[in-house]
Amino acid sequence: MIASFEAKTSRTTLLRDLSALDLAFFLAESENSPKHVAGLTLLRKPDPCPRNFVSRLVEELKTFDEPTEPFNLVIRFAGLTGPHWEMARHFDISQHVFYHRPAKSSTWLEVKDFVARLHEPLMDRSRPLWEYHMIDGIEDRRFAVYIKIHHAYADGMTMTSWLDRTLARSPDDQRLQPVWTMPAARKVRRRSSPSPLERVRHLGGEVRNQVQTAGGMAKLATQQVLERAGLTRKAVSLQFATAHDTPLTGSASPGRSIATTFLPMDDIRRVCDATRLTLNHVVLACIDAAMHRHLQQVGFGVDHPLTIQMPVNLRKDGDSGSGNRVGVALVELADPQADPLRRLQQIGHSLDRVRHQFDSVPSHSVQQYTVLSALANELIEKVWLSNRIPATGHTLVSNVPGPKGPLYLRGARVEQMYPISILVPGLRTNITLFSCSGVLNFGIVATHDLPQPDLLARYINEEFRNLEKRVVEG
Repeated sequence: MIASFEAKTSRTTLLRDLSALDLAFFLAESENSPKHVAGLTLLRKPDPCPRNFVSRLVEELKTFDEPTEPFNLVIRFAGLTGPHWEMARHFDISQHVFYHRPAKSSTWLEVKDFVARLHEPLMDRSRPLWEYHMIDGIEDRRFAVYIKIHHAYADGMTMTSWLDRTLARSPDDQRLQPVWTMPAARKVRRRSSPSPLERVRHLGGEVRNQVQTAGGMAKLATQQVLERAGLTRKAVSLQFATAHDTPLTGSASPGRSIATTFLPMDDIRRVCDATRLTLNHVVLACIDAAMHRHLQQVGFGVDHPLTIQMPVNLRKDGDSGSGNRVGVALVELADPQADPLRRLQQIGHSLDRVRHQFDSVPSHSVQQYTVLSALANELIEKVWLSNRIPATGHTLVSNVPGPKGPLYLRGARVEQMYPISILVPGLRTNITLFSCSGVLNFGIVATHDLPQPDLLARYINEEFRNLEKRVVEG
């Protein structure tokens, strides 16, 4: 089924420009490092339901063939205006919505392997950059939804808000609102032409913002110089300072592995209350301990702290627009031999340093500095130096809050929901957290260079239980 979108004027064809960070995702993309993100959701079929419940649902979804922004946009690099988004003139829903049913019932592990293969290839830039896959025939009356979207469309917070609007809160709510048909963001009202005085004020504000942004970027760069010269000690975590002594860093290779685990939010809150710390403190302590344990198990144990890249949301309250508004912080974790409580303390000190560092500069400075750092890492990757130049951190860990209550799709209850994110240049693994329906889900994506990612997922769960026992039970 093909829908045609004919742009009425050039003003409506060019729907929005790319931000520097959005453009960076395209410039950084390669076959070894695609820049789409995804979500994998496991659902249980309603009882009762027909045998063809999922296939009928897919056919109904295909009738929603008029996508809204940004799901109707394609990237254009040519033209006088430079890179920009443009409305797709032709759209074929069958190129975006897919149904899969294996010959025999699948296990969750088999589903993850299948999704890993779906996640590997680049997306076709000649059409809107999203895909929606339904996977039927999973054991115990389950099915899965895998949706991937190019990261230039939106950041994690925006994608979560989209998801929040497409799933029902009650099994009795039978409405269907596909993510690609959500109402577009409200258009800004046209104003009358500004007066000369208003133009001067606007120009002055832009100049002031640029000066503040440049000053903030200079401050962030100076902090790196002082730390590298030894004039400060652990004031900030250094970029390009991670040795390639583990399979966590180096050039990305084709192929992806996916691992998952989850923890009840009530259990995490109990540990947070007992320690008077945040979820980030607790989760990073568990991930840190699990990573050291995993590296030791696969023969790459290290005697120094690990460092992570951690995206930080820079959106202001009420900002629900698309595109990306994030910065990336470097966080040094704990000593390998630290006990659970000492690990929490050391990670807490590192997070405090990051908060102080980011609070001291404008958010635009953080974002622009992040773009420049990402481009530098990508350049190193493209000239095949990622295995020679020290990396920036060991892995990337992000935490995206999601809906709190139960969620349903045509009466089918969401049981698990996992993010599957991108790999940044120089790093071979990504751990993304997503809280949903009282559960904190961990989605791990890695290249095949990282042995046994499922073992890392298991260790994260076990290390939380070790911490819980130490903190709660004494």
